[in-house]
Amino acid sequence: MGTTLQFLGGAGTVTGSKYLVTSGRTRVLVDCGLFQGFKHLRLRNWAPLPVVPSSIDAVVLTHAHIDHSGYLPRLVADGFQGPVYSTDATRDLCGILLPDSAHLQEKDAEFANRHGFSKHHPALPLYTRADAEAALARLVPIEFDIERRIASSITIRFQPAGHILGAAIVSMSCGKQQIVFSGDLGRTGSATMVDPAPVQSADYLLVESTYGNRRHDQSDPEDALAAAISRTAARGGTVIIPSFAVGRAQTLLYHIHRLKVARRIPDLPVFLDSPMSIDASELFCSHHREHKLNAEQARAACSVARYVRDPEESKELDANPMPKIIVSASGMATGGRILHHLKHYAPDPRNLIMFAGFQAGGTRGAAMTEGAESIKIHGQYFDVRAEVRNLSMFSAHADGDEVMEWLRNMEEPPKQTFVVHGEPTAADTLRHRIEEELGWDCRVPEHLETVPLP
Repeated sequence: MGTTLQFLGGAGTVTGSKYLVTSGRTRVLVDCGLFQGFKHLRLRNWAPLPVVPSSIDAVVLTHAHIDHSGYLPRLVADGFQGPVYSTDATRDLCGILLPDSAHLQEKDAEFANRHGFSKHHPALPLYTRADAEAALARLVPIEFDIERRIASSITIRFQPAGHILGAAIVSMSCGKQQIVFSGDLGRTGSATMVDPAPVQSADYLLVESTYGNRRHDQSDPEDALAAAISRTAARGGTVIIPSFAVGRAQTLLYHIHRLKVARRIPDLPVFLDSPMSIDASELFCSHHREHKLNAEQARAACSVARYVRDPEESKELDANPMPKIIVSASGMATGGRILHHLKHYAPDPRNLIMFAGFQAGGTRGAAMTEGAESIKIHGQYFDVRAEVRNLSMFSAHADGDEVMEWLRNMEEPPKQTFVVHGEPTAADTLRHRIEEELGWDCRVPEHLETVPLP
């Protein structure tokens, strides 16, 4: 029996990454992400997988972001009983992200039932905190650059991908074949994260394409951040930053700290209003060997903000008219405490809603950055009169040029390259570049497509 690859997610969209490798009688799922964004994508989270979860022997995670790990509790609840392999930092971050994801879903279901705006009676969470804890018990950490046998004919090796703490490029050997999964590639020359490790060989390659059709703004990120904050402070407004809790929040705090030390921005109070971001910041400090900052620099960056854990203290931030900077999850404004801040601050033109990276189609973040005049939150519409900006130079994803430079490390072309984890235009643009500039055999797979790997 040969090897096949099935695209259960992350094909034709930038969310829900799941790639099933079947080698003989062994099945390994690489990434286990939630679909986010448009409703037709989110509905896929509720549909049964086309493969029985109990038939999967192991899961391998490239990193902890929810679009790569967030379906894991549901997979376990539906019968998966195998190990989940990840780096040490990914395991620690999943310990924050998965229970938080379960908590948000439980709270959203409870809120929907209490206010009666769900079409389902009763509204149920996709999974519970108990499901998340059961999933976490299956995580098995593996160090970078160590080859590990996970089945009779399959070994894996993690290499640093940059992107966030613990993010890995996965090289999988199935017999004599090598399949490489880029995961999410980080930026070259990031102020905080390491560069993606070069990979010289692969028989089959899956490469992400989040920014496959774009080049990041080359402006100095601190210049852009300083101008935006200073402009808002001058008109007496508050800066609201919807931020991904893992990676982005810590990078933003690092740059805000530097700007304050250099006195390039007004001395506004800074609040990190997200228990998950706070916990991730603690891990950022303890795992300092995996990024460019030493322990002292990491601690100084995270200390620029006052940590807000208590929900009542979070509400007080909205009641206080004092100009300030609030960093809160989630990065695409899909859930969490940021929604309450948006309800309060978005209608006031003095304020600034500042996104800092990719906004998937169908999210509130995408709608606001595209000029929406109102947004729907908890069943009600709220005007958007505040200034809205997206400082995309803070993205933790490689852009099209950076992905191409990473691909050029290959000593020989792969037999086949699959462009995944990108919106259709981004994926097809990167495919075209790979074919034209490198001359490789390359294609964009379809959702649920199964491909033999001869």
